[in-house]
Amino acid sequence: MTCFSPVPPDHSPQARTNASGSATSTPDYHLLPWLLTLDDTALTHWATQAARTKNDDQLELIVQIYLLHAGRNQARTSPHTLQTYRRGLRAFLTWAADADLNLLVPERRELAAYRAHLQQRPGRGKRGKRHLAPTTVATLLSVAQLLYRALRWTGVIEGHLPEPVRSAADATAGIVKNPPYDQDLDALLPRATPEAQALLLLCAHSGLRITEALSARRSHHRGPLLEVRGKGSKIRRVPLSARTRAALLAVPAAADQDAYFTWTYNQAYYHMQTLFHGAGVPWRGFHAARKTAASRLYQQTRDFTRVALFLGHDSADTTRRYVKVNDDDVAAEIEAW
Repeated sequence: MTCFSPVPPDHSPQARTNASGSATSTPDYHLLPWLLTLDDTALTHWATQAARTKNDDQLELIVQIYLLHAGRNQARTSPHTLQTYRRGLRAFLTWAADADLNLLVPERRELAAYRAHLQQRPGRGKRGKRHLAPTTVATLLSVAQLLYRALRWTGVIEGHLPEPVRSAADATAGIVKNPPYDQDLDALLPRATPEAQALLLLCAHSGLRITEALSARRSHHRGPLLEVRGKGSKIRRVPLSARTRAALLAVPAAADQDAYFTWTYNQAYYHMQTLFHGAGVPWRGFHAARKTAASRLYQQTRDFTRVALFLGHDSADTTRRYVKVNDDDVAAEIEAW
């Protein structure tokens, strides 16, 4: 273990302004190995300074250290999840700076106050009048609670944590707010590049999460199956439709390129958004494509358990939120009652 050093050797932070308006440094994830060598006293000292100044970059590192040591998935936390945490942390610290909170000695009702702020915050609806969705509020609240747990774990907070709160339930089901694409895909595929076709079919036919689809490898494609590493690094073998297999074969690649795609998430999002808008089809994100696969498979199997295994869900209860069930689904069954 090392003694405390305010700035590790060979690191000269580049100054910028954080949410509270104070100077901070550009995120430097190379600091993580150095922070992991600190003993408890040194880590508490470093984290206390970060919390006192609400330094968003340093607090992000503290959250990552906590996740590595005490998080449920530890080092297996996905980059997409870390990006969500990063955005949520900056949103909370901006509010904390405006509210002049003391992160070292949190008050019991802080999270309740933050929830009230989020529920009144404009979303991205038309003319900015729509409020944040309950699911977005729930995500932002979970990130704030994660920060407090990390500060407790590093020894910064010695007293009680703020009382946990929950977001109000959404009155509109997610499958209604963001339904599957259904027949829209047939109009899109002829307009898509080979890469876009393959990516869209991996989500809409094979039910992959976008992070799983983007990480697909040629060496993992064996016959009609694709080996996928999902959440928590769980591996499953997903069947591919004939159209999906043909689309993957059509994706060009260099001789030594194992990956099907070189796009980042943002690049993939841009390509899909452009494709959908060009075809006059509303773009509702990659998750709607995954719901397309779930709903279509359920209509054929009528079995939530099989659909859950296909999607990589631990529970069929989660799968129910992905499946669109028609209003007249049981009409034939009860006709003769």
